[in-house]
Amino acid sequence: MTGTGSSSLEVSGVDAASDAELVRRSKAGDLGAFETLVNRYEKRIYTLARRITANAQDAEDVTQQTFFNALEGLRGFREEASFSTWLHRIATFAALKVLRKRNGLPTVSLEEQTGRSEDYDSVAHPEYIADWSESPESLVGRRETGRLIDEALERLDLKLRLVFLLRDVQGFSVRETAEELGLSEANVKVRLLRARLRLREDLTQAFGDASTRVEPHRHDHA
Repeated sequence: MTGTGSSSLEVSGVDAASDAELVRRSKAGDLGAFETLVNRYEKRIYTLARRITANAQDAEDVTQQTFFNALEGLRGFREEASFSTWLHRIATFAALKVLRKRNGLPTVSLEEQTGRSEDYDSVAHPEYIADWSESPESLVGRRETGRLIDEALERLDLKLRLVFLLRDVQGFSVRETAEELGLSEANVKVRLLRARLRLREDLTQAFGDASTRVEPHRHDHA
């Protein structure tokens, strides 16, 4: 009985440990600590992979690959960023690799896929506008709105969805997003604007205040 109580306390201590402590233990060879990290982040990594790939099986594969890569590279993790940030970046790169493989384009950029550059004149004006209390990117993280957000993200063109997820959700800089997707920084900015507008219009009926709805009008991009 005493041994069982001690084991429970030990497990509880691992579960309550900070990411930094679990990383330290994992680096020392404690696989139980790494398993706790897996349990802590598995659902979030799957959700990210699902949003990027828009495919459940691919998302499962990316999730498994992410934790495998994390375990393999853990000793080289300098902890300059949080474990969560580091892990999400691993997942993002793994998901993008799956997309390139799926499309048979291991070395061709997404810009080359579209065949043309974009500018602000290519941004469609929204047909339904109303005030929001929160932005689309902040709503992504709210659990109760997850299903609606995921459905809206899946309706976005791939080239817009990736820019939005990397820039607004994952926190990549414009330069990092451009480098990872093989785009110019100007195209990243235009696609991000288009993604935000389309998400806002798509979700306005669910989250917008109908009393503030206004008719669409032309406006200049300063």
